[in-house]
Amino acid sequence: MTYKLIRSSRKTVSLQVGPEGLTVRAPCRVSKKEIDSLVEKRSGWIEKHLKKAEADRKAAADAGFLTADDVKELGKRALSVIPGRVARYAPIVGVTPGRVTIRNQRTKWGSCSSGGNLNFNCLLMLTPDIVIDGIVVHELCHLKEMNHSERFYAEVLRAFPEYPECEKWLKENGAALLARVK
Repeated sequence: MTYKLIRSSRKTVSLQVGPEGLTVRAPCRVSKKEIDSLVEKRSGWIEKHLKKAEADRKAAADAGFLTADDVKELGKRALSVIPGRVARYAPIVGVTPGRVTIRNQRTKWGSCSSGGNLNFNCLLMLTPDIVIDGIVVHELCHLKEMNHSERFYAEVLRAFPEYPECEKWLKENGAALLARVK
């Protein structure tokens, strides 16, 4: 099985399936033989996700790719919607966020910096409200827990009990939506 290998000072091996195929991220100390063995061992998982990625690409093509003007318009809409959602949920979570930025990200719906600044993907404007709110709460909760621990998810669910519905929608539809941007 072919894959793109990226070596770094990371501690673990990561397998990622995306529009370009399989990417393996590995520590410099892990041999090529060990990586090949892991890829072979996980071949069933990889094949399943490669098929899903292909289906997502097809769904994106069927729905139509977004133009630069489309993305720009989504960014404007997001700037008019998301800061209000952040302001609504920040007191519920019990945090004070920094700057809110809207971006066109290829793989993420949102992110949180160690300085407390929040970034959101403009494509959220193409998702249901429950997804927008779920991502906003997810990122706000990172201001309390900068990880994805049980404590983090307990905080997310405390502030937004509907979060599992958000995750389900993104799992089923998110990759196809992200694939609409070339």
